[in-house]
Amino acid sequence: MPNKKSNQKKDFFVHPTATIEDGVVLGEGTKIWALSHVRGGTKIGKSCIISEGVFIDSESEIGDNCKIQNHAIVYHKAILENGVFIGPNVCFTNDKKPRAINSDGSLKSADDWEVSTIKIGEGAAIGAHSTITPGVTIGKWAMAGSGSVISKDVPSHALVYGNPARIHGFVCKCGKKLKDIVYKDDMEIIFCCSDCTEEARIPLETYKTQVQDKEMVKRRVWIK
Repeated sequence: MPNKKSNQKKDFFVHPTATIEDGVVLGEGTKIWALSHVRGGTKIGKSCIISEGVFIDSESEIGDNCKIQNHAIVYHKAILENGVFIGPNVCFTNDKKPRAINSDGSLKSADDWEVSTIKIGEGAAIGAHSTITPGVTIGKWAMAGSGSVISKDVPSHALVYGNPARIHGFVCKCGKKLKDIVYKDDMEIIFCCSDCTEEARIPLETYKTQVQDKEMVKRRVWIK
């Protein structure tokens, strides 16, 4: 039945066709649009937008001011900090060894699954049709391009895309790609955004990872 809600005060909006299971907590100003399904035990913060056809699995935690776009699938147990953007048709996965049945042929039950948590840091953005594999952590203000397959942790401010997703640069909080280095030492590199003048501190080891990823891509192209 649609609209099974707890007894909390209705200071949010839920479309009549949405399904909100018992035990869900919705923050003030949050909007849940048509045909979305939020499973029990999930907590969604203030002023979030859950667009049409979104599925959010049980016991997930969504911070304030998040936007989850049409038909995104957020499986148990996802943790999103404040201000996270999830594009259309993004898929969170949670099982590294998925099977419908056990080795004896019996149908798997909930007790047979070994799930991993995906965590996404404040302000991060995941482009449309991306897939996030189990156990991945995506850092604050990171950005993933459309169609990315994110199979390993993403550092804060990193710009990643591809299959598998690799670091192709770094982005400001405003989304602008960072190019201007204003300081560098043995520990970190500080970029200054040419648009908003915000500074972003990138650990030197993280910056080196970007260079290593570029070299790996070049070698693969040469081999082909």
